[in-house]
Amino acid sequence: MGALRGTRRILRLAVVGLVVAAVATELSKPEEERTWHGRVGGVVPYDFRPPTWERIRSAYWNPNSEQLFSDRVFGVGWAVNLYRAKELLEMVFERMMGSPPPLSIEMSSEPLDLGGRPR
Repeated sequence: MGALRGTRRILRLAVVGLVVAAVATELSKPEEERTWHGRVGGVVPYDFRPPTWERIRSAYWNPNSEQLFSDRVFGVGWAVNLYRAKELLEMVFERMMGSPPPLSIEMSSEPLDLGGRPR
């Protein structure tokens, strides 16, 4: 239990440190050059612009991207492309379970009698 609490503290401290570093990066630029989005240390993405629906959709549900992780819409870190995660889980499930046998569906032009009252 103590190790988990220590890990949470370290993670929380790292996140706060990244936010402070991102804000400091932007504040160190001249005011006309501040974009409020970029990367801390060239690695961890940050974005403090107000989110738009297009950016939210692009980050969290993007069928056109092969990447599982994308830049967050607001804040520091990465977002999970749920469309790509769904595809990967389907692929893993299909490999583990095998593909289901094809269903044989026969169509009939005659009405189906369910044993109810005639109309």
